[in-house]
Amino acid sequence: MHPAFSTQLNQALGCRVPVIQTAMGWVAKPALVAATSNAGAFGFLAAAVMTPKEAALEITALREMTPHNFGVNFHSFQPGAREIVDIIVEHKDRIRAVSFGRGPDAKMIARFKAADILCIPTVGAVKHAQKMEQLGCDMVTVQGGEGGGHTGSVPTTVLLPQIMDAVNIPVIAAGGFSDGRGLAAALAYGAVGIAMGTRFLMTAECPVPAPTKALYVRAATADIAITTKVDGMPQRMILNAALKRIEASGKLAMWLRAFEAGLAMKRQTGASWMDMIISARGMTAHGQMPLPQAMLAAAAPMLIQRAVEDGDTENGIMATGVVAGRIGDLPTCETLIETIMAEAEARLSALAA
Repeated sequence: MHPAFSTQLNQALGCRVPVIQTAMGWVAKPALVAATSNAGAFGFLAAAVMTPKEAALEITALREMTPHNFGVNFHSFQPGAREIVDIIVEHKDRIRAVSFGRGPDAKMIARFKAADILCIPTVGAVKHAQKMEQLGCDMVTVQGGEGGGHTGSVPTTVLLPQIMDAVNIPVIAAGGFSDGRGLAAALAYGAVGIAMGTRFLMTAECPVPAPTKALYVRAATADIAITTKVDGMPQRMILNAALKRIEASGKLAMWLRAFEAGLAMKRQTGASWMDMIISARGMTAHGQMPLPQAMLAAAAPMLIQRAVEDGDTENGIMATGVVAGRIGDLPTCETLIETIMAEAEARLSALAA
């Protein structure tokens, strides 16, 4: 393997290649995380959509599926967050890193560091990266505007060097990456590796039902759009039937949708309405989001679950990076990683020539 591929990322995480599989809710389950880690990359389990009991069971199952270390993603404002942190620390012998948004404070981060668990938050702005460095995080994943789900307006090619100039900790590039050319480009920028969500969603081991995967494969870039109708914040989604209805809906329909999804979330998690409101406000805007919008944000994940877990592409919504518009296959994780590394090696060799 080319020496350029031995970076601070894989040296610190213990993986063979500098590639991370991001923690997509209801997608990054043990089967995908294990396949990713077994292929030589580093996978994150999506515990942000789990109860503490579910997280404990999934972590235990994942330990049996791979001999390699892995990461866990969570939100510090989700119901049961303290218990999930306890569970993560209990499994510190196998959990090498945690990922999150802007929620954890210095005390929680210090607890992870005391357990020798790396903190790798995802950020979308320079000030957030600087804040995470101040709190003691080990690295940051920088997601540019090309990324899926909640996204900013600054493209990766602009945001990545901005943040690299602003912090002194290693930076991982995300948003728009799917192949070896992207890895070579990220390394040329000075990043220590890449993080991919959509590309790993579109793999054979991903647990997303076949009808939903088929829509991802068929989607062209023109079928992918940014909407603010789901929870009031910009999100990149595939323009399927459900999203088209949402885009055409008025305020009353939005509130009915939030109420229905909120009831489903209550049944699944056992959380109270106040728990969900507190969780949504904390996860999305540090409590500064208006209450009505927070209710929409609390309910929105259930709409995603319908598509990626239940396979209901008519009534569920599908978060995606814009890069889905140029992906047309569903390789195994092993084949994907082998192809990425071969392409990246070829690009570096061509540049050297």
